[in-house]
Amino acid sequence: MVKKFEAGNYDVIVIGAGHAGVEAGLASARMGAKTLMLTINLDMVAFMPCNPSVGGPAKGIVVREIDALGGQMGRTIDQTHIQMRMLNTGKGPAVRALRAQADKVLYQQMMKETIENEPNMTLLQGMVEELIIEDGECHGVITNTGATFRAKTTIITAGTFLRGEVIIGDLKYSSGPNNQQPSIGLADHMRALGFDVVRFKTGTPPRVNSSTIDYTKTEIQPGDETPRAFSYETTEFITDQLPCWLTYTNAETHQIIDDNLHRSAMYSGMIKGTGPRYCPSIEDKVVRFNDKPRHQIFLEPEGRNTKEVYVQGLSTSLPEDVQQQILSTIPGLENAQMMRSGYAIEYDAMVPTQLWPTLETKKIRNLYTAGQINGTSGYEEAAGQGLMAGINAARRAFNKEEVILSRSDAYIGVLIDDLVTKGTNEPYRLLTSRAEYRLLLRHDNADLRLTDVGHEIGLISEERYSRFNAKKEMIDAEINRLKEVIIKPNEATQSLLEEAGSSALKDGIRGTDLLRRPEITYNHIKALIPAETELPGDVEEQVEIQVKYEGYIEKSLQQVDKLKKMENKKVPEGIDYDAITGLASEARQKLHEVQPLSIAQASRISGVNPADISILLVYIEQGKIAKVSG
Repeated sequence: MVKKFEAGNYDVIVIGAGHAGVEAGLASARMGAKTLMLTINLDMVAFMPCNPSVGGPAKGIVVREIDALGGQMGRTIDQTHIQMRMLNTGKGPAVRALRAQADKVLYQQMMKETIENEPNMTLLQGMVEELIIEDGECHGVITNTGATFRAKTTIITAGTFLRGEVIIGDLKYSSGPNNQQPSIGLADHMRALGFDVVRFKTGTPPRVNSSTIDYTKTEIQPGDETPRAFSYETTEFITDQLPCWLTYTNAETHQIIDDNLHRSAMYSGMIKGTGPRYCPSIEDKVVRFNDKPRHQIFLEPEGRNTKEVYVQGLSTSLPEDVQQQILSTIPGLENAQMMRSGYAIEYDAMVPTQLWPTLETKKIRNLYTAGQINGTSGYEEAAGQGLMAGINAARRAFNKEEVILSRSDAYIGVLIDDLVTKGTNEPYRLLTSRAEYRLLLRHDNADLRLTDVGHEIGLISEERYSRFNAKKEMIDAEINRLKEVIIKPNEATQSLLEEAGSSALKDGIRGTDLLRRPEITYNHIKALIPAETELPGDVEEQVEIQVKYEGYIEKSLQQVDKLKKMENKKVPEGIDYDAITGLASEARQKLHEVQPLSIAQASRISGVNPADISILLVYIEQGKIAKVSG
């Protein structure tokens, strides 16, 4: 029996130092909370066990939101990427998203250095075995060495470590990602505390040696020439970018997979956990989409000072010898040396409907969870949750009101609301289609949506806030100028319109009305009626988007106003849904499980239909509220 000893007192303890953990810890420390971050291995802080990239559709917008609130991910990837591209540039602003290839080692090193230099942060290597629970509240943690750390609030960001098991073919062993130690004691403790837990699965592809790839058989995928950044604070840009490369599977590849399906852990029954729908293994793709003659394979360098290349699109749990056979059929990889084999990993995840929208657990007060433990997939989803858990744990420690982002505020709000209201029966991935207000939740306007919140909670500096307010004033002033100025149908105007493929003017037209034409850009307007001083590029971008999409944005805002009326209709705490006559039995069960805070949240619960909501509204308005006893 290990002897327990008192090891320190803190405001906030963060268990885990992955992408959720680092955002949680940095947020709480920067808000003034004395913060302890405990991790199994100090060499793996902010490690990228899967793809070496940050961003992409929806996810890239989350990174911008994290930055607008004062988080760290955007700043660090801006300083450590090897390539950056804006995706969906040919589509509308609602689906544009930035994606960066990371130098994964440099990213990890810089994030660890940032944490080590944070004044209110203590970073320690240690394996948490159990929580200190007294009277339904969490008061700290105990490690496997007996170290007892006490805190006002605790956040678990255990990722895929809880009872993690790695599977390659018919080989299965207890492990966290990348052959790290799994967390067994804490996983057992969570189950013993009565938390509802499920088994999920994720996987990775092989890594190959760059020197053994024949790039002449692949298609180059360069980064953007235009300087890009996730963080609103970035002023220096990396211009020395490395390309990625594109190749494809083929009929031979698919035949090898078909011939060896019986050896795949996915199909042999060895894997029990549910895998991610939107990031399937190569064997899953070949089976589910057997009409497709080929699948894309992206070759992504893992950094500037390593030969390892991530074979994106080839995630697999097939045996190592089969993985090598598969690689040899792919153009450019015929002689590729596999440096690491792909693998699947199974792990325990919390059923997220056990959480409040603050990410505090309903079962135990002052205990929060964030990241993949909540059933999500992806670094960005983890980081967004971590940031909000860190903010709320710190505010709880200081007896301040917690922060909840709504679905119309941020993709982070959509993510958390989906998890705590609907739950998930598979690893959850954020998609633009999940956001009903996606025209409001754009890459370009994350700062306009969230900087006020970040400043209010103390994560945005006065200097940055001043710059932000100056930007807002420039946008408003320029839009107002374009509303008032009249562009006349003179020779210069008609010539520019003809060149742009736009119809000629018959009369004078307001600047905003001309800018609404699909083929006209702000650069055209600027050429006809230049501003007194040159405006920054991000200001010009906002002016163009806000003017062009004004009608659509206005409709979305009207929908948000309707939603807010429902959000403001609160559901009394501890209501006894069994006492409400007329509610469907499924609705009763789901309402008891989720315990919605508002009528709007109740209406989003799967299994609760409009008739149930009407009955609930009448019941609440009558004021005869029966409460669940004790």
